Amino acid sequence: MTEVSQDLRAKLTTRAAFASIAMAVTLIALKSYAALQTSSMAMLGSLADSGLDLVASLVVLLGVRVAAQPADYDHRFGHGKAEALASLVQVILITISAIFIGFRALQRLLSGAQTADAELGIGVSLVAILLTAALITYQRHVVRRTGSLAIGTDRLHYSSDLLLNGSVVVALALDQYAGLTGADAVFGLLIALWLLWGAWSASSHALDQLMDREWPDELRERFLAAAKDYPELSGLHDFRTRSSGTHYFAQFHVWVPADWTVQEAHDRLDAAEEALRERFPGTEILIHVDPEGQTDRETMLPQEITERAT
Repeated sequence: MTEVSQDLRAKLTTRAAFASIAMAVTLIALKSYAALQTSSMAMLGSLADSGLDLVASLVVLLGVRVAAQPADYDHRFGHGKAEALASLVQVILITISAIFIGFRALQRLLSGAQTADAELGIGVSLVAILLTAALITYQRHVVRRTGSLAIGTDRLHYSSDLLLNGSVVVALALDQYAGLTGADAVFGLLIALWLLWGAWSASSHALDQLMDREWPDELRERFLAAAKDYPELSGLHDFRTRSSGTHYFAQFHVWVPADWTVQEAHDRLDAAEEALRERFPGTEILIHVDPEGQTDRETMLPQEITERAT
């Protein structure tokens, strides 16, 4: 991720959210007409998905705007988790969409009804593919620059829409031109299962932030390796991390020589902390000073206490 200012990040994520809303409105209009003309179950499922895309995009817009707000008296750690909450709302909406599509597709499969006017449905789906590809390209650019979880989840959903719209094209062609009655309904069921899988995958990242999961191992190891460059941090222990939106938090204890004064410990560790912040932008670092050899057992995990005892 390229480091950007909070103001620029807010502008980029807001623009991406508005682009997503505009896309959803456009596709709802096109697919509504196509669904009415074709009676396609796959197209109806695609329409329902676009309708929930609109609601989800509105939630994303709210989430990124709240997350962009600076820390205040009641939220001293900022508002970054608003993006994780927005992502969870998206997951719920995607799940509802998948259940609805699956139910309607099953009804269609049992009834054996056939679609009509496949050319219109195929044409609308191809237009949707082109527009969606353009949107996710822009969203990928925004995520690369901002690391936004909400926009990333939105991009994941729209990426699945490429497959969804492509499957509508195949379903309509098989159902009407190849004479495979029921192909449209079968593809509707497959779309529902695909959406459920996407919802499950997207939920894990949001839950990780809300549950204060530790940083990924690669990032933790990179931070610890960087800390070794500063002699003042040679006694680093009880390292704990979490993230909120695109803001990261790292806290740890450091053993210092007993002959250091409070002022000396403060000055040395403050300089090391500032250097680490420059190497890890967007990270808030909190260092607790311990006399050399002391261990605060209340900050350790049970397995860590056992390991040190042995």
